Amino acid sequence: LHLSAVKLAELHSDLKIQEKDELSWKKLKAEGLDEDGEKEAKLRHNLNVIMTKYGMNGKKDSQLVDTNYIKDGTESDTLDDPRLEKLWSKAKTSGKFSDEELDKLWREFKHHKEKIHEYNILLETVSRTEDIHKNVINPSEENLVKEEILHNKHRELKEKLRSINQGFERLRKVSHQGYDTTSEFEEPRVIDLWDMAKSANFTEKELESFREELKHFEAKIEKHHHYQKQLEISHQKLKHVEGTGDKEHLNRNKEKYAMLEEKTKELGYKVKKHLQDLSSRISQGLQHNEL
Repeated sequence: LHLSAVKLAELHSDLKIQEKDELSWKKLKAEGLDEDGEKEAKLRHNLNVIMTKYGMNGKKDSQLVDTNYIKDGTESDTLDDPRLEKLWSKAKTSGKFSDEELDKLWREFKHHKEKIHEYNILLETVSRTEDIHKNVINPSEENLVKEEILHNKHRELKEKLRSINQGFERLRKVSHQGYDTTSEFEEPRVIDLWDMAKSANFTEKELESFREELKHFEAKIEKHHHYQKQLEISHQKLKHVEGTGDKEHLNRNKEKYAMLEEKTKELGYKVKKHLQDLSSRISQGLQHNEL
């Protein structure tokens, strides 16, 4: 797959979550609790996202470019969107950002690109499902169930599109004005969650509790970023030592790399599971708004 050490650790975390979700679904299925097939459809969609994200779906050029901005700096990647490229170019040459802030902003741009990519995968999935549904001649109870699944997918599309639009507006504002020093959160995923939470049907007390949880979540993400950096550095050192022929030095570096790799995988899993739980809670709040 030609993935970096960090990307391989991320793949491991994604597959671990997918495996856990599939085991939970099998238990539900055995108890007859997924009669409408909605959870099964969601599992298939999630697996499709993973396969596409890491270039395992058999399609050329479908893999998302490595989002590890630490490895190659901020010049070696593309955003695949003229609007984003223009904003990034303006921010990069504005003189309003320190190197650290540019790294942070680049992470936001890459996160936005991934959101668009996931939206397009879901849109393609929904379109295919609709085409199949239109060709069914005899309506049945099963088709009514599929209609409900389609309705839920359209709602998910709507939520993703709203998040994309909000994210673009934020990138436009930050690119022109620089970072707000009074901003509550810095991590793109946390900013997204907070923006959506404020639109959901939460009481003030629930919103305040969610804010505190997001602070803990952001700290967890920062810790994960730290280990990602250390893993990439360790990987580069290991490749260098392999060429020296120093077995003792090589063994020490291998041990350190294995420890960092395991810790990065563990933290990656915890971050993504926490993100999944937080997103689910917000989705429930947003759905309640529509009722």
